[in-house]
Amino acid sequence: MSITDGPRWRTSTRSADGGGNCVEVADNLPGRVLVRDSKDRQGAALTFDPVAWRAFLGYAKTRS
Repeated sequence: MSITDGPRWRTSTRSADGGGNCVEVADNLPGRVLVRDSKDRQGAALTFDPVAWRAFLGYAKTRS
């Protein structure tokens, strides 16, 4: 992957209606994970450290 590659956004496979009412995640960038609202793709994205993102996912899995 080159540094000029942009984020590759994806939605959860569990999203209803093709991911239109969900968040999208881009985890292909070095050292960061981006999260955005799928209803506002031109809006702001949150940025997380990969370690923090994995911790969040681990916690979320225990709550579902």
